[in-house]
Amino acid sequence: MITMRINDDITLQDWELTETFTRSQGPGGQNVNKVSSAVELRFEAARSPNLPDPVKARLRRLAGRRWTQDGAVLLRVEETRSQARNREIARDRLAQLILEATKRPKPRIPTRPTLASKRRRLEAKTHRASIKSSRAAPRPD
Repeated sequence: MITMRINDDITLQDWELTETFTRSQGPGGQNVNKVSSAVELRFEAARSPNLPDPVKARLRRLAGRRWTQDGAVLLRVEETRSQARNREIARDRLAQLILEATKRPKPRIPTRPTLASKRRRLEAKTHRASIKSSRAAPRPD
């Protein structure tokens, strides 16, 4: 295995990545029963010295159920019949996931509704209420 460069600051070492090859699932004729073309890429994210803590936290959130109990990211790819291509796809997905985690989310600036929008909302409510009240059966006097 070779090191994997994500960006200028982040480079993954070979001990952080583990690849296992298994047989793909689903239809595929005789080939699917003979060839182990599916790739399961495991990245030891929690133990990685190359990822800063905020990036690890965002990666954990982005990975979702692909994040394991021991702090690894598991990616399984079985899209093509080629083992090499599946391996490429898995590495690309991992790189994209880590790149997405490096982006800091923009802080949300709370805003207040304008006076005009408040008035429009209240007018719509009163209009709707009048429509509904006109549907009611007449009250006996």
